[in-house]
Amino acid sequence: MVKSKNYKSLADQIDNNKAYAIQDALNILGQSQIKFDQTVEIHMNLGVDPRHSDQVVRGNVVLPNGTGKNIRVLVFAKGEQAEKAKAAGAEFVGDSEFSEKIQGGWLDFDAVVATPDMMPVIGRLARILGPRGLMPSPKNGQVTADVERVINELKAGKVSYRIDKGSNVHAPVGKLSFDKTKLEENIVAFIESVRKAKPAVAKGTYVKSLSLSATMTPSVKLDMGLTR
Repeated sequence: MVKSKNYKSLADQIDNNKAYAIQDALNILGQSQIKFDQTVEIHMNLGVDPRHSDQVVRGNVVLPNGTGKNIRVLVFAKGEQAEKAKAAGAEFVGDSEFSEKIQGGWLDFDAVVATPDMMPVIGRLARILGPRGLMPSPKNGQVTADVERVINELKAGKVSYRIDKGSNVHAPVGKLSFDKTKLEENIVAFIESVRKAKPAVAKGTYVKSLSLSATMTPSVKLDMGLTR
């Protein structure tokens, strides 16, 4: 990847041997000269082995100040539940017609919610939605009879996370335009959620590294004291 002058300028300001406080890291990222409002992302490397099912780390957290993104929600539901989904603000509500659209290449949504009776319809979409992190499931709370609550949480800034094959967790925690205090509140809330999701069988150091980046910036290491 060819790095821009802006990226290199920021990288020169970062001491890779230093772990920064959240506000100091945000001050560095905030010096990016990219004109669009970049997403701030958190990256955590965990001391677990995701090859073992009892060490898989996953969870959900509603960020106190949202993600700054307008979440377009697709809901698979019928009848009364479909009406509740529409009333709660879901952009797309239906059943088999959306399954067919997705199989035809349509993906203009950010989250998927389904009522339990819709599992046969969405089950055949797993190969499309799964790799994109969009497949709803009971474990992530997005297969539910309480569609109103879940839609409201998604709109308010609910973030779902799951450890990847490299034992990493990544998630958006807001926008660079956010007040830094609000960004810090989101970051602390996310770290606390991952900390609480520590598997009972995990031994040794749980959070091995912690960093922040924005869409077009290098990453900045964070002080590991935040995880204690």
